[in-house]
Amino acid sequence: MQPRVKLTILGIFAALIIAIYLLIDLGSNWDYALPRRSMKIIAILLTGSSIALSTVVFQTITHNRILTPSIMGLDSLYLFIQTVVVYFLGSSTLAMMDDHFNFLISVFAMVLFAILLYQVLFRQEKYHIYFLLLVGLIFGILFDSLSSFMQVLIDPNEFLIVQDRMFASFNNINTNLVWISLVLILVTVSYFWPFLKYLDVLSLGKEQAINLGVRYDHTVKRLMIVVAVLISISTALVGPVTFLGLLVANIAYEMFRTYKHNHLIPGAILVSFIALVGGQLAVEHIFTFETTLSVIINFIGGIYFVYLLLKESRL
Repeated sequence: MQPRVKLTILGIFAALIIAIYLLIDLGSNWDYALPRRSMKIIAILLTGSSIALSTVVFQTITHNRILTPSIMGLDSLYLFIQTVVVYFLGSSTLAMMDDHFNFLISVFAMVLFAILLYQVLFRQEKYHIYFLLLVGLIFGILFDSLSSFMQVLIDPNEFLIVQDRMFASFNNINTNLVWISLVLILVTVSYFWPFLKYLDVLSLGKEQAINLGVRYDHTVKRLMIVVAVLISISTALVGPVTFLGLLVANIAYEMFRTYKHNHLIPGAILVSFIALVGGQLAVEHIFTFETTLSVIINFIGGIYFVYLLLKESRL
């Protein structure tokens, strides 16, 4: 089956499941329910597209299909920021803080951290991309440890505020943040678009890409910044969804079995739409809000991650 046919089928299925989510049990209060569901769908589409795009790009740069951008510690930094605010200023400050301010501060801190990390490590040509990942992993562990330390010391009632930020949730979306997220994602994708043509070459490896005329360090550094911005926006919008990127990217690889990113990226984005909207349907109509979408995604993604590790060990 041709990749375009597969993309068409995925697109039809994604549109169908979105329509089901919007229209199921709509009832007589459709004028209230439909706008709320529409905002959830927009948030899901923004989150899914950001995570899918950033994960495929990240795995192309690292040449590793079991790594996700979360290894850079951005999710841990987000939780650390929220914990610091509650620890030093109290939960009332976080509750009263302007949503735009909290969102922009979180995104700015995560992007600044990534840029500083890239600037320091890419300054010397001797540093390999895996050294960058190792440093990011160490910082992630550091942020997790500091967050856990402060969470133990704060009041249990205030800990509940922090705990609410630990898991992604699409149930109470701030509509103002959806629109600013949309603008930031569109700007980021516009910046990324000229680099799309290099991804197929980058998948061949550093030496081959350089031999084919790609400015490797220049291109990789900017692609990593794009990855950091997209992950930061999606995390600040709904919270961390650790295994979503791993799940949808590898499903796209298995479905399309091609090196062409103009098929892989749309495929991964459509799979993420199906996974997120289908998961939200399950949360609302099967589990009746007794769990969150991130718990379901991380559970399935964790099992799939173990499967990939076992599969790689047999090769």
